[in-house]
Amino acid sequence: MPLEATPRPIKIAILAMGGEGGGVLADWIVATAEHAGFHAQSTSVPGVAQRTGATIYYVEVLPGPRDRTRTPVLGLMPVPGDVDVVIASELMEAARAVQRGLVTPDRTVLIASSNRVYALPEKMAMGDGRKDYASLYEAGRAAALEFVCRDYSALAERSGSVISATLFGALAATGALPWDRQDFEAAIERGGIGVAASLLAFDAGFRAHADAPAPTSAPQTTGAAIDARLAPLDARIDREFPARLKEILRAGIVRTADYQDPAYAALYLDRLRPLVDAVRNVDPAARLLRETARYLALWMTYEDTVRVAELKIRATRFDRVRQQHGARAGQMLRINEFFHPRPEEIADMLPAGLGRWLLDSRWAGPLLARATRRGRIVRTSSLRGFLLLYGVASFKRLRPRSLRQERETAGMRDWLDLVARHASEDYDLACEIAECPRLIKGYGDTHARGLGSYRKIIAMLPALRGRGDAARTVASLREAALADDSGEQLARQLSGIEPAARGARA
Repeated sequence: MPLEATPRPIKIAILAMGGEGGGVLADWIVATAEHAGFHAQSTSVPGVAQRTGATIYYVEVLPGPRDRTRTPVLGLMPVPGDVDVVIASELMEAARAVQRGLVTPDRTVLIASSNRVYALPEKMAMGDGRKDYASLYEAGRAAALEFVCRDYSALAERSGSVISATLFGALAATGALPWDRQDFEAAIERGGIGVAASLLAFDAGFRAHADAPAPTSAPQTTGAAIDARLAPLDARIDREFPARLKEILRAGIVRTADYQDPAYAALYLDRLRPLVDAVRNVDPAARLLRETARYLALWMTYEDTVRVAELKIRATRFDRVRQQHGARAGQMLRINEFFHPRPEEIADMLPAGLGRWLLDSRWAGPLLARATRRGRIVRTSSLRGFLLLYGVASFKRLRPRSLRQERETAGMRDWLDLVARHASEDYDLACEIAECPRLIKGYGDTHARGLGSYRKIIAMLPALRGRGDAARTVASLREAALADDSGEQLARQLSGIEPAARGARA
């Protein structure tokens, strides 16, 4: 039988992160093709660890029976402008595929899960480094011939499987490949592992194709749940605070109570209450109160060693890690945590007097520094590692008398005084001051840098007094600090303020 001319292969790129089954998805596609008698080939290029890039799996399928086509030479990597189907397990990865030119409006079907797994640069940003959800969605919609975007991660979770199975179902539903649904399902059955759960997830992904597309904005969070312990504080919010603040104050008491206890949540309201009276006549839209309430809750729940230890050993975190890695019931999962606390952070969790002594001691401080120089790995999935962090988390009872709490309380008091004092003189400036604690986040070096930037901006307020552009200047300084964690942009802007202020006064 004469051989037919070699047809053009169908080219498929899959972008997935570790534990999401990207390799399994590629294998299913190849198995489906080969069972239909087609030539097929898959390759992969591993990504970088710690969520800086996904692995790219690349599949080429040659339509037509193998016995009637010449043995092809298939490609090893996707070429920009020459890909028929792109499958992304997360919305940012879909945007990366668009940026690389793998998605084109004349030929590419783009299938993407609408969930987000934040990249390291997004997490490390001094401010809110998250990429705009709507812009990522719009990039995919504008670049593709067909854009299919659903929350395939949630569908997989509900099905007890991994996202590769729901994405496989979505691929079958698009009709981009020349096989029936039964052909796709048969590939899963022949695999022989987790068949029932995978078929259930496949069906969920297939049926989701007929559902409404994913929203073009990030999913909205529901209101904070108030338990019985906080009911009196919830009633107090209704009595003593403007109705416009209710949602954010409810979130604030839930957060502060989880961080410490209901008494700490009551202290949160106590600290805000004087400001309500002070700005009653100058804050009709409650903008100043809203921002102050937001950043006070965040400041009061600062991240210290105790908080980190407490979060690491919560049952919900163990469940989340098992789920993220696809661990099945009965499977062993080892979780290693790297800790590198500085002597200052250890002193901060002690009662104030003891903490100051430790930092001032000529022998205890250096000895502690040598002991913590290299950090250590703690296996929280072991009894020994769990009990070690449980012991650190138990210092939560000492937090109200700790050195760190003493220092943070003084900082919060000064900030609230500044907001109240400037509210009647320059309302817009007071609002910008209220947002400055946005710089204070994280722990260790990140916290030290942010706190340093905050203090530098606050120290400039006397030089800005009476200036018509004071609010704009503080906002500009804050954005400069958020944009550059080295502090160089902030330093450049600060250097021009004092001379200008002296000239204005002269």
